[in-house]
Amino acid sequence: MKINVTPFHFRELVLKGYSYDHVILLKMMDEQLDLSTLFTESAKLTVFKQSLIRKGLICEHEDKLTTLGQELLVFVDSKEEKKLVKKKVDVEGFDAWWLAFPPLDTFEYKGRKFQGCRTLRQNKEGCRLTFNKIVLEGKETVDELIATLKYDVENKKEQSFKTGINKLTYMQNSLTYLNQRTYSAYLGLIKSGVKNITTNYDGVNI
Repeated sequence: MKINVTPFHFRELVLKGYSYDHVILLKMMDEQLDLSTLFTESAKLTVFKQSLIRKGLICEHEDKLTTLGQELLVFVDSKEEKKLVKKKVDVEGFDAWWLAFPPLDTFEYKGRKFQGCRTLRQNKEGCRLTFNKIVLEGKETVDELIATLKYDVENKKEQSFKTGINKLTYMQNSLTYLNQRTYSAYLGLIKSGVKNITTNYDGVNI
């Protein structure tokens, strides 16, 4: 493993709140070295790993670099003296997702009203942090997260209309929905180009 950090690059790292240790650990993860023993035997290294997660450099549930972590390594490996620009989160993307999430489980669909009793939109700032973390991991795009949510909600409303039972009542609140990655049940359909619900519902997530 070889890392050549110039004085310019080192200065940029420090100014952006990164250390040389961050770079070394990212490099080892990028090379898929087994670090499980290190984290098991050292509480200090475990805390350091958590700092990488908080900074959005590695995924929370696996030792893989996020797009931000990958860009940091590209910056360090570059011979050009270009300033390190931290990737900005898509503020408008989250706002669009938040508005797409039903505020309540009470709704009207195809002329029929369904009465609920729950608030579904909860903890906006917590949702914003989790949403941005998911996007930085690079596995799903903002558009895919919004599309899967809309698909899920539309399915629940359609099934409510067909059965006469309010299926939106069973939907998780917004923060739980993101934390448990519930959208992943529909991700394959969205990635394959499906945009509308089908007449033969498969029962997923109802």
